[in-house]
Amino acid sequence: MRIIFTLSILLFLYTGGVAQSRLPVNNTPAIRFYPNPAISQITFDFPRQFERNYTFQIYNFLGKKVFEQKNITPKTTVELTQYYRGVYIFQLRDKTGKVVESGRFQVAR
Repeated sequence: MRIIFTLSILLFLYTGGVAQSRLPVNNTPAIRFYPNPAISQITFDFPRQFERNYTFQIYNFLGKKVFEQKNITPKTTVELTQYYRGVYIFQLRDKTGKVVESGRFQVAR
């Protein structure tokens, strides 16, 4: 238990915070998500230029995939009632599996 806590603190310090997202070349975030920290649900807004065949995935802190949606829509709401408190990582992947964008959010209970 102590090692998991230590690893989580190191990851938090290394990433520089919780509500960050990898920015594309023009420095504008491609994915908006709110609220952060989230309690019961979180909404992701994808720009319209994203292809529908992208895959959106959410992973817990241990790296286990807890959510996946293929053929995304411009607005996606994820219910967090079954999620534990902590930091989660989201990834947007293209049809070849390459990560187009990623970021993290926090679930607070």
